[in-house]
Amino acid sequence: MAGERGAYARGLARRDEIMAGAIELFGRIGYRNATILDIATHVGISRTGLLHHFPSKEILLKAILAKRDREDLQRLARSDDALGGLRDIVELARHNAGVPDLVSLFAVLSAEASDPTHPAHDFFVRRYERARVSMADALRRAGDAGLLAPHVDIDHEARALVALMDGLQVQWLLAPDQVDMAEDLRIALQNVLVVPLPS
Repeated sequence: MAGERGAYARGLARRDEIMAGAIELFGRIGYRNATILDIATHVGISRTGLLHHFPSKEILLKAILAKRDREDLQRLARSDDALGGLRDIVELARHNAGVPDLVSLFAVLSAEASDPTHPAHDFFVRRYERARVSMADALRRAGDAGLLAPHVDIDHEARALVALMDGLQVQWLLAPDQVDMAEDLRIALQNVLVVPLPS
């Protein structure tokens, strides 16, 4: 029994290693340009070994996207007070500054996935819809508590802030020493609030 648990844990660890290697490679050269053999070589295992864990490149990509989604949703569900959702969004931007390979992957994939035939197309359509809804909900909670400036169009602001987050990520990837994603986002949010948003 202990041996089975050990093998299971090793299998999970190997899957995590493969996903981390694929994130780096997809972010650097794109999903379409990276082959299963490229990923296996990058991770240091055989092609057959990789396919044992992920039977196709598409399944590997979907596992990476699902894992990132779960982690982001956990980070965005920590607060329930009027400003909590907005603070969580700023904290997510701060967290992203610590995972450049993942930020690069999402920047590359979101552009590639504009093609309806891309395997991540539907994922990104849903992801942007969720991001806009989540941002609008956080703004609406602040508005319901009387903390939002009266002129704010919540749906427009939600779209603009999601676009700002993506644009900041690209600028940060290009010049990480010149761009503070979390602080720039916090300032943009502060501009629509009538109370201070804590750093």
